[in-house]
Amino acid sequence: MTVPGSLAQQIFLLAHDPDKGRVRIGTPLGAMLRAASLAELYLNGHLTDERGRAAVTGRGRCSDPVLAAMLDEIGASRPRKWQSWVDRRQGAAVSAVRTQLGAGGWARLEPYKILGLIPRTRVTPRDPRVRKELLRRVRAALTDPVGRVEAVDAARVAVVAAGGLGLVLDRKARRAAKRRIQELTVLTGPAGPALRKSIEATNSSAGG
Repeated sequence: MTVPGSLAQQIFLLAHDPDKGRVRIGTPLGAMLRAASLAELYLNGHLTDERGRAAVTGRGRCSDPVLAAMLDEIGASRPRKWQSWVDRRQGAAVSAVRTQLGAGGWARLEPYKILGLIPRTRVTPRDPRVRKELLRRVRAALTDPVGRVEAVDAARVAVVAAGGLGLVLDRKARRAAKRRIQELTVLTGPAGPALRKSIEATNSSAGG
């Protein structure tokens, strides 16, 4: 079963609740999409970690426009911690990845307005089998021998777990697979821990 090429698009589809027809309120979608893009750039060798900060390796351009834009953003900035890159431009990340899903034929995008005033976009995945395949890959990454898990599959689990995406892995499942999730997160670099710290900081700020 073919799935979208970028990890961020895959995370978007996993976060979409087929019963509600939308992403659940309170889901840190923007943070997860930013972390997914960081993880993919790291795994592809476009980013490296230098003393806890993301650094461009100079490996070349990315064909994916969302990844290319993030790479340009990081390259044009002073060195920042990974969490800082998760925190930034989350709304723009949601919009860009959503547009990719529409352009690629993975989802139907329908503009509408709340109360006739506030513009929104309704996202409807075109083939529910795609999300089911992504769920299958998450389960496989949690049960297959670690040495047989592809890096992108490990990253998918790391982002879902760090983002607390209960629609895919609820609290009970995350506790049961805690050791495996930690092992997969280590394989995928700094993006997963950065996402977790970002969400903890956001929750702490909201609670305070």
